[in-house]
Amino acid sequence: MKICMIGAGYVGLVSAACFSDFGWTVNCVDNDPSRLAALKAGQSPIYEPGLEALMERNVKAGRLVFTDDLKTSVANADVVFLAVGTPMRRGDGYADLSYVFSAVEETAQYLDGFTVITTKSTVPVGTSREIERRLKAKRPDADVAVCSNPEFLREGSAIQDFTHPDRVLVGTDDPRARDVMERLYKPLALRGSPVMFVERESAELAKYAANAFLALKISFINEIADVCEAVGADVQEVASAIGRDRRIGDKFLHPGPGYGGSCFPKDVSALVRTAREARAPVSIIEQVERVNHERKLAMAVRIEAAAGGSVRGKTVAILGVTFKPNTDDMRDAPSLLIVPMLQERGATVRACDPQGRKQAEPMLPGVTWCESADEAATGADVLVIVTEWNEYRALNLEAIKSRMSGSTIVDLRNVLDPAAVRELGIAYTGIGRGRHTASQKSG
Repeated sequence: MKICMIGAGYVGLVSAACFSDFGWTVNCVDNDPSRLAALKAGQSPIYEPGLEALMERNVKAGRLVFTDDLKTSVANADVVFLAVGTPMRRGDGYADLSYVFSAVEETAQYLDGFTVITTKSTVPVGTSREIERRLKAKRPDADVAVCSNPEFLREGSAIQDFTHPDRVLVGTDDPRARDVMERLYKPLALRGSPVMFVERESAELAKYAANAFLALKISFINEIADVCEAVGADVQEVASAIGRDRRIGDKFLHPGPGYGGSCFPKDVSALVRTAREARAPVSIIEQVERVNHERKLAMAVRIEAAAGGSVRGKTVAILGVTFKPNTDDMRDAPSLLIVPMLQERGATVRACDPQGRKQAEPMLPGVTWCESADEAATGADVLVIVTEWNEYRALNLEAIKSRMSGSTIVDLRNVLDPAAVRELGIAYTGIGRGRHTASQKSG
């Protein structure tokens, strides 16, 4: 089977590499010369564990090709995937579909024979039918079927998620398209992964609904953490207890500074706007947007409180700036609100991140960038863990304390043992840790 993947961003690149590893021939098309040059040199423009090795193996085997030749790639394809960006539109928060429709206009002129056009990008309900309308207007002679095939990939574990999915969701009402998509995903079906065929509108809405529910779950446990602090309970014990209920599950029950990334913020926003336009408002999800924004601001206030009520004239060490570990993605990361707020209140900020510095540096001006946690901690009055990279779970706290001017740690991800921190004479502030939330120095 021959595939044309339009877009070599996060979704397109991971999908192209994984499809080629199934044995399919994939042309991954991108019109960014610098990105294309990097890909042809074997360099991934994004950090995703295992991706470059997967690319190298399939490029070498001749199954994966990076190109700007849209004409040949589309004409030879059985399936054309649209994996271009759908960023949040300024002003109204709706999904910007300009890249999608531009790709459709270009693709239409090169279609040859029966072709399945499939949206891999996250798009609002009704987009597949609008693509179909535009294709027919542009090429009434084209033999084409339009599907919705949303991705459910988590940054940092995308390859595992693609190759061992909870489900593959395909929206189509065309029998020929269903046959093509069944053959495309047969390698996964043979492993026992369910391939679900539904209406196109159902597939489009399911992606937004899934991400909105997970965002709701994160916001829920963050608010429960606040209750824990008020009544003396430990949110980790509470989360463990409710997570063992199979109706709830233990995923996304880790309190922190709020969600970010490429999906949750824009997908929650798009769902809210879609529901309003359909006159079926989702008031619970609307509150999730507000709660998450306020959460990030509250974390800066928490850091200030831990620093004795003010950060003016003090140095704050920030460990981790990406929105989650195992990625270099800075989109809507909590650090983008927390760091500037600390700076506005008079703090000097030193920061480090295993992968995020290149992306973060232009977004966080005035920060002193360091190569390690030890370097960031040097001269700091307060040390803050913002992103739960594994290396921050095993910090040498004695060495950290010896480098710091002060002795306060704010753990926004609850990755440290409060008792172990306190034994070293370090003041510890966690999230929802009951009596351990904010302990005084013991030394």
